[in-house]
Amino acid sequence: MEIPAKYDPSLTEDKWYKYWMDNGFFHSEPDNREPYTIVIPPPNVTGVLHMGHMLNNTIQDVLVRRARMQGKNACWVPGTDHASIATEAKVVAKLRDEGIDKNKLAREEFLEHAWEWKEKHGGIILEQLKKLGASCDWERTKFTMDEDMSKSVIKVFVDLYKKGLIYRGVRMVNWDPQAMTAVSDEEVNYKEVQSKLYYVRYQVEGEEEYVTIATTRPETILGDTAVCVHPEDERLKHLHGKKVIVPLVKRPVSIIQDDYVDREFGTGALKITPAHDINDYEIGDKHNLESIDIFNDDGTLNESAQLYIGEDRFKARKLIVKDLEGAGHIVKIEDYINKVGYSERTDAVIEPKLSMQWFLKMEDLTKPALENVMNDNVQFHPSKFKNTYKHWMENVKDWCVSRQLWWGHRIPAYYLPEGGYVVAETEEEAILLAKEKSGNQNITIADLRQDEDVLDTWFSSWLWPISVFDGINNPDNKDYNYYYPTNDLVTAPEILFFWVARMIIAGYEYKEEKPFRNVYLTGIVRDGLGRKMSKSLGNSPDPLELIKNYGADGVRVGMLLCSPAGGDLLFDIKENSKTGENTYPLSEQGRNFGNKIWNAFRLVKSWHVDGTIEQPESAKQAIEWFKHRLNSEIESINDLYEKFRLSDALMAVYKLFWDEFSSWYLELVKPAYQKPIDQASYEETLSFFDIMVKLLHPFMPFITEELWQLMENRKDGESLMIEKMPESEPYNDEIINAFESVKEIISGVRNIRNENNIAQKETLSLKIKGDYERKYDSIIIKMANLSDIRTIDTKIEGAVTFMVKSAEFYIELGDLVDVEEELKKLKEELEYNRGFLNSVMKKLSNERFVNNAPEKVVNVEKKKKEDAEAKIKVLEERIASLT
Repeated sequence: MEIPAKYDPSLTEDKWYKYWMDNGFFHSEPDNREPYTIVIPPPNVTGVLHMGHMLNNTIQDVLVRRARMQGKNACWVPGTDHASIATEAKVVAKLRDEGIDKNKLAREEFLEHAWEWKEKHGGIILEQLKKLGASCDWERTKFTMDEDMSKSVIKVFVDLYKKGLIYRGVRMVNWDPQAMTAVSDEEVNYKEVQSKLYYVRYQVEGEEEYVTIATTRPETILGDTAVCVHPEDERLKHLHGKKVIVPLVKRPVSIIQDDYVDREFGTGALKITPAHDINDYEIGDKHNLESIDIFNDDGTLNESAQLYIGEDRFKARKLIVKDLEGAGHIVKIEDYINKVGYSERTDAVIEPKLSMQWFLKMEDLTKPALENVMNDNVQFHPSKFKNTYKHWMENVKDWCVSRQLWWGHRIPAYYLPEGGYVVAETEEEAILLAKEKSGNQNITIADLRQDEDVLDTWFSSWLWPISVFDGINNPDNKDYNYYYPTNDLVTAPEILFFWVARMIIAGYEYKEEKPFRNVYLTGIVRDGLGRKMSKSLGNSPDPLELIKNYGADGVRVGMLLCSPAGGDLLFDIKENSKTGENTYPLSEQGRNFGNKIWNAFRLVKSWHVDGTIEQPESAKQAIEWFKHRLNSEIESINDLYEKFRLSDALMAVYKLFWDEFSSWYLELVKPAYQKPIDQASYEETLSFFDIMVKLLHPFMPFITEELWQLMENRKDGESLMIEKMPESEPYNDEIINAFESVKEIISGVRNIRNENNIAQKETLSLKIKGDYERKYDSIIIKMANLSDIRTIDTKIEGAVTFMVKSAEFYIELGDLVDVEEELKKLKEELEYNRGFLNSVMKKLSNERFVNNAPEKVVNVEKKKKEDAEAKIKVLEERIASLT
């Protein structure tokens, strides 16, 4: 079978993905094997693939492919999130472009447009994930508004309502005037902005005196219902019990006292606007103040403001400042830096607003979820995020679960004609409850009005690990009992509270069990300047273009090599000086590694095999060494997987292939030019290659499948992805360590050749003084091109020398040696060894280290000391002989 000179991902990736799909290798059904389950963090149905998705899903695919090759029944459930705010905004924009105003549509008409948009655009991101190689069980693809998923959400809402955990009430919420809906505290991003601090004076009623307040939001003066001072502020005690006149609207309001006031801020007097500030709301509630809501839902001023009716809030700010100045109420204006909340979804400035909303009581629900993370029943990787999680869970507020939108799960509350409401899973149940509550047996569904709001998107997402297996509707079903709890969740730290915490809460509420055993928290993908990659900054490459240019395997490896759990990935971009095009060094490194693997395979398959020749001793020893090295590395790689150090696990396989297998092993067994290789060495080499591609497969699924299929004729239905992952067998550290010395000796000879410009074809004679194991002479002779190796008892004056451990190695070069250059090199080596000895002596002179460290560790340091002292002595003698 002819192997192409170059690996072309475009010819293999679609071919093998289709092969895997056609053979059903991604699909899972419950059986008697150990399950391994991951549920995908469902991307927004509006989404397209970005670098964060690439990193997250590559990690998931690595874990799933490895589990599958370990013989586990691997199930990776894909799906998408309906994303209420984002999707509704997209549909509204589309309708606007078509000349259609959402407000002129009936709800059902709008939803028809929304579903049409979802069907057209909703599957894009999942199709893109296939290009990455994601081995999801596509037959299990879920959408958060699928019929069974929606039924689960409504069922949970009703259940929590019946338990007294969901309630309805007027509260201060974070209002997004652009999306015209409430958003949760976690969906507000605070940014430092350059603002103005306006000092405004209010006249004391019936007097010539004025009280000055400081505010960054002068437009809210129109909703003021009090001015507050600290009860112990001596400057303002004379104002207790008096009133002031609100500027422009001339409303008298009381001066109240509360120790909430910061006497050091501004003038010590605080305007109170209960309808438009959370702290003012709490003070207003405490002092029974009137609340005047001056804003419409879209951020314009309403009739309660009395002035600037219909104007946008920010335009109203400019207008009121002008009018306040004209009326003599502005004392001064200062530049001021403060934090302003922005909607995560629309980036609109958040408006605190009193609103009738639905809330979920969180305090008791969070207790098992907090306990089971802190006791490591659910483990975070890295564990540093436990403290962040603990802080949030101990300070959790009730969750505002209602959103003023049409796209989503409509709240199952039905309002009665004469007042009051019932909460029910179905219209039929609502009618029965309404009849019971009202006593009116003639009520029909036409008499009831369902709540207009939908549930927060996260209210469906928090059920995801349960609902994808229909665990809410049918809690005793086969899939749910088999696949739940899932094994690992891979997600981003920024949704630790939005999603992860709430899934853990739901797991303990509805299954009394954790939803997953491990949470792997990825970092943020950043550019070379440390900026988060985003389309708005123009610093994010198109993932599909990356795959096209570097291959899916190259992109996967490039990302994973530099992405420790919880650590940011610096995905640098460089400009090609010749073409001006952007290049991506990490992806290039990944592609180059793929080429290295391909070329190594081509080399091995190019060897002519002769079954009649005897296996050389050097090949026997190389095979013995690599077997031990390989098994040692497999053990190490498995340990790194268990610790979720996937970047390190990939690097271990990378170095094993590049440094040990390609650079050493293949060179050791490679036959001489135009000579055949013996049968035994060739078969062992292919066996090692088979193991190597299996270790590499989770990281590089496409090229490894192609190579595995090329190794020998395979039957239809055979695939590397369902082969058994190699397991570590017993190995001998002494053989591995001994071979490290062999590599040092060979490198020492090669360095002498390089430093003295001696061609590799010139044979050299190597003399050794000191302790040396002669077992590997055949390997050293072959790799260093030596005529012989001899032991000596005395130093050889004038020879070039190097040391490995305490043994001295000499090569006589006669007049070829540059004495001055040799002395310089020896002195540098002497200086280094003296420094090394000094660092070891510091450790050994530390009584705490010697007394508390394990004996094995202390002995290692003592051995280092002995070796360094022996090297220093030899180097000093060698320098003396040349001077």
